[in-house]
Amino acid sequence: MITIMLYLFAFLSMMLSGAIFGFFYAWVCSTMWGLDAADPAVAIQAMQAMNASVRNAVFAPAFFGTPVVLLVTAALAYASRLRKAAMAFAAAGLIYLLGGLILTMTVNVPVNEALAAISAPESTAEAQRIWEDYSRPWQIWNTVRTCFSGVTLALTGFAIFALNERLRST
Repeated sequence: MITIMLYLFAFLSMMLSGAIFGFFYAWVCSTMWGLDAADPAVAIQAMQAMNASVRNAVFAPAFFGTPVVLLVTAALAYASRLRKAAMAFAAAGLIYLLGGLILTMTVNVPVNEALAAISAPESTAEAQRIWEDYSRPWQIWNTVRTCFSGVTLALTGFAIFALNERLRST
């Protein structure tokens, strides 16, 4: 039974790690570039709307569940005496917890809340200043959490590969 649970959780670990990496990556390579190219007042309003809409039941499992599922998978792998896989799943869970979830909650969310508290100004120059003050640091920290999430996904892949080590050696 533990083997079935391990493979189920390994699959779920891969799906959640991939989902959250893809989510952050999309902001890096398209969303923010598009907003930077838009009218700054429109960019402010669009980002406010996106930040308000992301708090939903579809996003929550990947954002909040990834470290939990990875650490449960690590425990199952450890109980199955698959130490290499257990270490990789545990490292993936801790890396995402610190570099994805906690980073987002301590850096990106407060910046998003500050942006939510303002009204897009009528003045194009003022809107440009507000958007640049928001966008540049937000993108830096988003890139950092994207990198951490990418490492999480890579470690998850390695851990899944390591799960089958016992099968390949028999």
